[in-house]
Amino acid sequence: MTEPEPAPSASPAAPKKSWAHGVAMRGLVALPLVAGLATAGWLLAGGNDPAPADGNQPVPVPAAKQDPATVGGGAGPSVLEVSAPVKAQETPKGVRPLEEWATKLAGPLDIPAKSLIGYANGELALRGEQPNCHLSWVTLAGIGAASSNHGRGGDNPLGLSAQQWKKHGASIPGIAKPALADPDSASVAAGRALCASGADLGGGNGWWKTIAGYQGGKGNEAELFRQRVLGNSQLYATLSLDPARSASPAVKATRFALGQLGLPYVWGGNGPEAGAAGFDCSGLTKASYDEAGVALPRTADSQFRALLQVPGEPKLGDLVFYGNPATRIHHVGLYLGNGLMINAPTEGQAIQIHTYHSKGDDYTGAGRPSA
Repeated sequence: MTEPEPAPSASPAAPKKSWAHGVAMRGLVALPLVAGLATAGWLLAGGNDPAPADGNQPVPVPAAKQDPATVGGGAGPSVLEVSAPVKAQETPKGVRPLEEWATKLAGPLDIPAKSLIGYANGELALRGEQPNCHLSWVTLAGIGAASSNHGRGGDNPLGLSAQQWKKHGASIPGIAKPALADPDSASVAAGRALCASGADLGGGNGWWKTIAGYQGGKGNEAELFRQRVLGNSQLYATLSLDPARSASPAVKATRFALGQLGLPYVWGGNGPEAGAAGFDCSGLTKASYDEAGVALPRTADSQFRALLQVPGEPKLGDLVFYGNPATRIHHVGLYLGNGLMINAPTEGQAIQIHTYHSKGDDYTGAGRPSA
């Protein structure tokens, strides 16, 4: 049955948000670039999209007050498994090829060419200094996005601390006077800081632990930084291999959804512009495609029934659905790539990135919105 549109949440008060594992609230979520989700209790029947208005609409219970054994059929909280970041377009060597590469990708990635050259030079420098680190320019670009919108938000484009800059930025070959605001200088210094522990950034564990330690923050602020690095790194890697997609509704919707990371889940919420502190699952997907000029129905069930279903692995911007097509689709997320989705999970949690599918969930397929 198609679900009716719920009334928008009008309260501006910001509910408490958490980066907790699933509904059990067992500490912070580990959020590397991932490939698997061991269990997904919140994705099983009885999920979080508003139910039909039949006079018996449930009152959501904050996750902290729920019994994990009764949520999602008792499957348990979400658990993320580590994998390596996806491979991006190769960084070329030589001044002219590097400039041509940056000029080609600057528009599609929405990164200034000067910043892209800096990220590439950071990778190239660390290939020589610490080849076993396997630093990629997309990691530096993700940090640049999360720290300063690639220098547009201040004179510290990679968010280096004073201690990191002093230790890693004082002497850089080929740069007579390194400067914190210079993308080349900052990228090499950031690369050195990332590789200082000896971790292999080509593997999931090494990548995640290094990003977790880079900023040195704590709590939700640090978690949000890591989320943004994760999401933007993945987007840049995908677009670097297919820059022609950058103007598509799918990419515009994905960019919007990434911009909502950290907002709280609000049952029936349509976002701050509609007077709510955050979104629920289908409110997020609808708002994301509204931003891209594509109108969607309001609920997960109605979105599922309105879209062309796509076989196989989803693509960037596809909507991924959960539930029983014969009865009700109760949850939806926006596919990011590399097995990840942007997700408004459930009460008590922030909008965040999760793995989209694993054994035991009730994933039912993907749909592709189009203009």
